[in-house]
Amino acid sequence: MTGRFHLRTFGCQMNQRDAEQISNLLHHAGYRPAARAEDADVVVIHTCSVREKAESKLYSELGSVTRLKRERPDLIVGVGGCVAQQEGARLLDRFAQLDFAFGPQNLRHLPSLIGRARERERSLRVDYGDADQRFDLPDRHPDCPSPNAGRAFVTVMEGCDLFCSFCVVPTTRGREVSRPSDAILDEVRRLADSGVVEVTLLGQTVNAYGRRRPGMAHGEIPFAELVRRVAAVPGIERVRFTSPHPVFVSDGLIRAYAEVPELCPHLHLPVQSGSNAVLAAMRRRYSRERYLEILGRLREARPGLAISTDLIVGFPGESDADFEQTLSLVREADFIDSFSFVYSPRPGTPATRAAEAGQGAPPVDRAVGSERLSALQDLQRQLTLRHHRERVGLCLPVLVDGASRRGEGQQQGRSPENRVVNFQSRPPAEPGRIVPVRITEAQPHSLLGIPESGLATHATPTGPRPGELPLV
Repeated sequence: MTGRFHLRTFGCQMNQRDAEQISNLLHHAGYRPAARAEDADVVVIHTCSVREKAESKLYSELGSVTRLKRERPDLIVGVGGCVAQQEGARLLDRFAQLDFAFGPQNLRHLPSLIGRARERERSLRVDYGDADQRFDLPDRHPDCPSPNAGRAFVTVMEGCDLFCSFCVVPTTRGREVSRPSDAILDEVRRLADSGVVEVTLLGQTVNAYGRRRPGMAHGEIPFAELVRRVAAVPGIERVRFTSPHPVFVSDGLIRAYAEVPELCPHLHLPVQSGSNAVLAAMRRRYSRERYLEILGRLREARPGLAISTDLIVGFPGESDADFEQTLSLVREADFIDSFSFVYSPRPGTPATRAAEAGQGAPPVDRAVGSERLSALQDLQRQLTLRHHRERVGLCLPVLVDGASRRGEGQQQGRSPENRVVNFQSRPPAEPGRIVPVRITEAQPHSLLGIPESGLATHATPTGPRPGELPLV
């Protein structure tokens, strides 16, 4: 096959990684990217279904692309990701111009789906199949560019077995499956050889990696050991992971934060609510007190550890007192950042099934949810700005991404705490390199700084606070 493809993707980091794999598969199949759908032979829209907003965006995107197909009948249009898995044949029924749909477990079938579409055959791949085959994907094609110089996502596990009452992931991504550690480490070594210095280990409940259960392959290592082995790969200077679950934060992982300098001083640890009653209704399997205890132990192991989180407001039955508990937890946990949303029912989840059966707690009025979200985000903005102001004057090692969204000739990168840092550099710093940047100004969503010369590129574990560079 030959031609041009246009890929639109939105959603979580797992979706971003899947989009990279889709692009790579299409390169191997002889396709090359097109900047616009109007210039493509194949258009693939890839999205998640964790929140209703993403699903609505898919339908909007599909509407515009299918209108284009009416003008160009030979255009091939496909949908991938969690919405495709969730909706299945209903997508093909709803959109007559859609040629195929495929779920996250079926990325490898994309070239054959396109081939069938060329024969005017509409098709659907949402079966779970052999779980191990979902990781059986080709290495990066030489013509397929890396989206982030110096950084890479590495999938280590997929699926989830926890079935939180609000979450659609176990349905769309399937049951928990860990990838063989040898394959993970081989990929990390290849990435390091290609110039990657930072890897982010990905999974729906990533720190559940290697759990031994009936029917699983034995011999896999615990997640904390995987982190240590990845960090030991020559050339790898930074290790991150997302998204962990609090119930799988082990003693070994806490020790890793104390003992592995390559493990970045940032952890995104979703809490969802500060109310024990809401956490129980969500089936989160921990209490407010247990979550705060975990944070305390992590910060004791790595002083200065930056913590971010996910939060849901307006979950069915959430009272004003429950919401106040969430606000108080945010203050006590002192998050550097949070991603917060008003609850939206997702198809097939326990909370949605209970509501459809007339059971469970009553829904929270949408306007009340929006007010709570506004109050929560106002609080978080205050905390984030205070954290940013505390970094003014520090020199941070910044992994350069490239040109800043701010323009003005600035460049942009990430600190070890995962803060966006904008800076002026003449000549421009090379993307993928770690440069020392002295922070000069705190802004609500980012830091401003100036590159410094004559400084070391790594913090010492017994010297400055994590992320700060020592003078030489």
